[in-house]
Amino acid sequence: MRALIVSVLAVGCAMAQDENPDRLTVNFSDPSKPRLLKVDVLQGSITVRGYNGKEAVIEARNRGSRRTPPTPPAAGGLRRITPSGSGLEVEEANNVIKVETGHMRTVDLVIQVPYETSVKLESTNAGNIEVEGVTGEIDVENTNGNVTVRNVSGAVVAHALNGRVVVVMDKVTGTKPMSFSSLNGDIDVTLPPDVKARVKMKTDNGDIYTDFDVTLAPNDRKPVVDETAGKRGRYRVRFDRAVYGTINGGGTEMQFTTLNGRIYIRKKGQ
Repeated sequence: MRALIVSVLAVGCAMAQDENPDRLTVNFSDPSKPRLLKVDVLQGSITVRGYNGKEAVIEARNRGSRRTPPTPPAAGGLRRITPSGSGLEVEEANNVIKVETGHMRTVDLVIQVPYETSVKLESTNAGNIEVEGVTGEIDVENTNGNVTVRNVSGAVVAHALNGRVVVVMDKVTGTKPMSFSSLNGDIDVTLPPDVKARVKMKTDNGDIYTDFDVTLAPNDRKPVVDETAGKRGRYRVRFDRAVYGTINGGGTEMQFTTLNGRIYIRKKGQ
């Protein structure tokens, strides 16, 4: 087993760091086998694009602090030098590349990977996640920001807690269930016109729009018993507000869920 760990740290002024981001090219162990890119960012954005190559090309740009902290009395007349590196850390093992950045920095990542690469991306604050032109399993989660996935093939799981989810798929492959969800944001998904799917659509405060011929199955709605209420000496039951149906006779399971937002399911143009 081969493992690669790379840490990139730089010191300089904020403007110089903006003009000269940390860049790194990392090889996958075996280009003939399935590839996976995993990125976890506490603060910042993630952009992943597929390209006709064999390596992962990673660029990390420190967004910098908007406020300059006060100069401590002990500094006297000394000149300030602010560390401004991205804190980029990259590890490769068994055809999996893991990317992380410094927890106290806001870093924007732009990564190029071979077209046939699965991705698992997570960001918590201060940035959006964008994926374009890859084929594989795509798993994206953003806590405070939007998720945009375009021109991809394979299977997608996309979640934005406080933001919208926009997905455009060229092709749905395999039978892995897919999910598109948000707590506070719209869900806007474009699928191939010949896609076969069993769909569950739910929005508590919004409407559902589609140009697919969805065969609805209203009888699938069943009461849900709140088991925790029984422990408090109560009996509580509710009916799920979800709408169930099939597209083109049914196939891959797909869930579209938002609490506060609309759901759009579009047919991709020829």
